[in-house]
Amino acid sequence: MGKATRESYGMALVELGKEKENVVVLDADLSKSTKTADFKKEFSDRFFNAGIAEQNLMGMAAGFANVGFVPFASTFAVFATGRAFEIIRNSICYPNVNVKIAATHAGITVGEDGGSHQSIEDIALMNSLPNMTVIVPADHREAMQATKAAAEMYGPVYLRFGRCNTEDIFDDNYKFEIGKGVELKSGNDITVIATGMMVAKALEAARQLEAESISVRVINMSTIKPIDREIIVKAAKETKAIITAEEHSIIGGLGAMVSSVVCDECPTRVRMIGVKDVFGQSGTPDELMEKYNLTAEAIVNEVKGSLM
Repeated sequence: MGKATRESYGMALVELGKEKENVVVLDADLSKSTKTADFKKEFSDRFFNAGIAEQNLMGMAAGFANVGFVPFASTFAVFATGRAFEIIRNSICYPNVNVKIAATHAGITVGEDGGSHQSIEDIALMNSLPNMTVIVPADHREAMQATKAAAEMYGPVYLRFGRCNTEDIFDDNYKFEIGKGVELKSGNDITVIATGMMVAKALEAARQLEAESISVRVINMSTIKPIDREIIVKAAKETKAIITAEEHSIIGGLGAMVSSVVCDECPTRVRMIGVKDVFGQSGTPDELMEKYNLTAEAIVNEVKGSLM
């Protein structure tokens, strides 16, 4: 088992701090949990605690961006996108300033904190904003590279990180690129397009189905916006159906973005695995993934259903 992507984010910030003197980090009094404490330890003069005041956090980040810094604003996903949405809209995206919003503890795998803290609508909220780039890394290496890529590009970026450890998917040869999906496994029967923690589940499901002579193509879609239209259309043309898998509501997230591309360019059947328009509840991450059918078994069943 690899690292949690929030830990990868903290590690990447330290490396960025050494490489770029204009990188600053802001946090909402959660630096131990978001792992920005690592940056604070190394670069205390470039770390700013806004306190439990997420709207101020985003406004401060916009201010830093406007005078030439590259600010990373960090807090839990439910607070970053919910409590601070209007500031993100009007002070960051509307003027298109160079702020990176790094939200940790996203999805239902926050676990025992319960539905009030499980952000399952954050991707949808960020997708709705013009000028926003939305990235959901699948593992440690991709999270490291995505953080650095966000620092290199100009404009608002939403980086979604998790609380739990992820399985290692990529090796040291992997090269992350914003806006590009990656085919992890070839297949001609069904395509599974997954993001975040569900990528490992998709690969596991594909391995199980291979034993039953069902050929599944697996695509890691780490950039939700702008989405890789080319790889989606290719899959729609070459396989019988597409299944999307995300640790997020099926409303407004990966499934919705893929469906929009397919409807526009190459109509085919799309089935969505995700949270079905309900709130989360308290439980261990594994219990919640089972309850909301965010499992390899759920993907296997959807694949088989799509072939009937």
